[in-house]
Amino acid sequence: MLPVESFVHFIEKNNLFGPQHRVLAAVSGGMDSVLLAHLLKAANYNFGIAHCNFQLRGEESDTDQAFVKGLAEQLDVPLHTINFDTTDFAANEKVSIQMAARTLRYQWFKQISQEAGYDVIALAHHQNDAIETILLNLTRGTGIAGLHGILPKNGDLTRPLLFLKRSDIAAIIENNQLPYREDSSNASVKYARNKIRLEVIPKLKELNPALEDTFEQNLEHFRGLEELLKQTLAELRKKILVAKNNSFYLSIDAAKELNPQSLLLYGLLHDFGFNRSTVADIIGALGKHSGRIFESEAFSLLLDRDSLILSPKAGTKAAAISILGNDEQVQFANTLLNIKRPGELSIVKNNPFSVSIDENLLEYPLTLRNWQQGDYFYPLGMKTRKKLSDFFVGLKIPLVEKVKIPILVNGNGDIIWIAGYRPDNRYKISAKTKKVTIFELVSI
Repeated sequence: MLPVESFVHFIEKNNLFGPQHRVLAAVSGGMDSVLLAHLLKAANYNFGIAHCNFQLRGEESDTDQAFVKGLAEQLDVPLHTINFDTTDFAANEKVSIQMAARTLRYQWFKQISQEAGYDVIALAHHQNDAIETILLNLTRGTGIAGLHGILPKNGDLTRPLLFLKRSDIAAIIENNQLPYREDSSNASVKYARNKIRLEVIPKLKELNPALEDTFEQNLEHFRGLEELLKQTLAELRKKILVAKNNSFYLSIDAAKELNPQSLLLYGLLHDFGFNRSTVADIIGALGKHSGRIFESEAFSLLLDRDSLILSPKAGTKAAAISILGNDEQVQFANTLLNIKRPGELSIVKNNPFSVSIDENLLEYPLTLRNWQQGDYFYPLGMKTRKKLSDFFVGLKIPLVEKVKIPILVNGNGDIIWIAGYRPDNRYKISAKTKKVTIFELVSI
C-alpha cells in the first residue's frame, strides 16, 4: 500500500503545491522517481512527467527512456522527454559530466514548465540525499546555508519525498511490486556523491545506526538557525545599510560593532558579490586604510573615513533602449535583441532566450532595460502579480546578476518578458492570437 496520506500531509505541511497546481515530475526511471510518479497519481494531483536522456550509458539510457514512456502511458499523464549530448556540452563548457547533466536538466525543466504551463517541478530527493549533500558541502567547505541540506521547497522546485528514507522507498517499491530501472552508474565510486553514499555513510552508521533520524533532527536545527540569520540580516539591512544616490552606505562604526563581525558583514556584502576572503580583507582594513577600494564583479566598495560606500560599477546597468515598430534588431549591453514578425502563428520552443508574444498586445515604442525597484509582472501560468525582486529571490539570483538581466517592457509600462527566465502571462499566445512577434536575445 502506498503512503498517500503521509505524502499529502508532507506536501501540505510544507506548502509545496495544491490540487489547483500543475506539477512537472522529474522521472529518471529509478525507484525514487517511480515512487514519486505513482504517489502523485494515487493522490490525484495534476501532473506530467519529464525525462532526460543524457546518452551517457548507450543502450541502457535508451531503455530507461522507453521505460519512462511506458510509465507515463500507464499512469495516463503527459510525457516530456529530450536527448542531450552531455559529453559534448561538458567539453564545450569545460565542466564535469555531472555538472553538465545538472545544468542541462534544470534548464530544460524550467523551459518545459514555462512552455507547458506547469506551476512547480517535483524532484524525487529523499532524506538520504539530504545527508549526502551536507557531507559533500562540509567536505568542500560551506557556510550555514550548506548545512540545511536539501530544502522541501526552493522557488518552483519541490521535493515531496523528503519525509522518506532510502530504505523506506525500497520497502514500498518491493511491497507494491512497482517496476523500476537501476542506473548502473550508481554503483561507481568515481563520483563524489556515490563515494559518500557507498563508503562514508556505512562507516558513520557503524557509529550511529540511527544516522538518518539524527541528521533529520540536525537539519531542523540548522534550518532554524539559517532562518534566524536571514531575519537578523534583513533587520540589519534596514537599520544600517542606507541607500543614497544610487549607492549604499554602511558606517564603519556600525561595521565594527557587528557581532559576530565576519558572519554578519559577509551576509550583508554577499548580495553585492563579495566573497569571504575579500570581506576578511575589508575587516582588516576598517579604520586603517581610508581611500582603499575593494571590488566584486559588479560593485566597488570604497573605504571612506567614516563609511563603507558600495556603488555599482560603470556599465553594470545598461542604458535603456527604445524599440520602434519597424526595428528588427537592437543592441543592449553585450547582447542583441532580434525582433521577428513572421506574419503567422509561430510559437518558440526549447529556447529560454526566445519568446513568442501576441503582436496585437504590443504598444510601441517598447523598452529594453534592467530591473528597477518596484518592478512586478504576472509570471506565465499565474493570474496574480509578483514582484521581480521576489521572483529573483525564488530563483536564487544574486543582486550582482539580477541588475544585468534584460527586461522587455511594453509601451503601457507592462513587463512583457524577463529575458532568459519567464514571459508575462498577459502576453502569452492564446486562442485569440492572430499574429506573433518573436523576440530573441543573443550574446555578442
